[in-house]
Amino acid sequence: MPFPVLHSRFVLAAAALVAACSPTFNWREVPVAESGLIVLLPCKADRANRALPLGAESVQVDMTGCEAGGATFAIAHASASGPEQAEAWLRAWHAATRGQLGEAQVAETPASVQRATAAPAPLRLDAQPRQQQQGASAPVQVLWFAQSQKDGTVALYQATVLGKPSSPEASKTFFESLRLP
Repeated sequence: MPFPVLHSRFVLAAAALVAACSPTFNWREVPVAESGLIVLLPCKADRANRALPLGAESVQVDMTGCEAGGATFAIAHASASGPEQAEAWLRAWHAATRGQLGEAQVAETPASVQRATAAPAPLRLDAQPRQQQQGASAPVQVLWFAQSQKDGTVALYQATVLGKPSSPEASKTFFESLRLP
């Protein structure tokens, strides 16, 4: 066999072996903003900032997330000046999210995150698109929670899994990894 043919077969075999060995979910600890929250993400994190309309206000939100295994895993963070503003912003954030879900089947449940504030209380939302709906959106899981900071501000968070991860344990791993300082 000529060298170029043997070499190209070796390269193709090596590439296939490397692809087979690379995990879909390569979990890593990622700090979120400067608030101290740590989360496990299944891939290298991308970061962005944007203004999010929450009620009558436009709020600066830091986002950290990535896509792996057919889903997007993300954490959004904003800093409220105090508990009243935090409560109002989380209500607006929740309402905005619900408004985007259209005809999806939605289940909301109280949630628990260690060291999160009791007010506003952590809240979990799970939404499934209706099966018969043309152009149905992807399933979404959202967890809102907050933590009081030493300076009197309140860190607000929205943890989201958008889509159906290829591993049934991926969403659980993501949500259970949330660690507040």
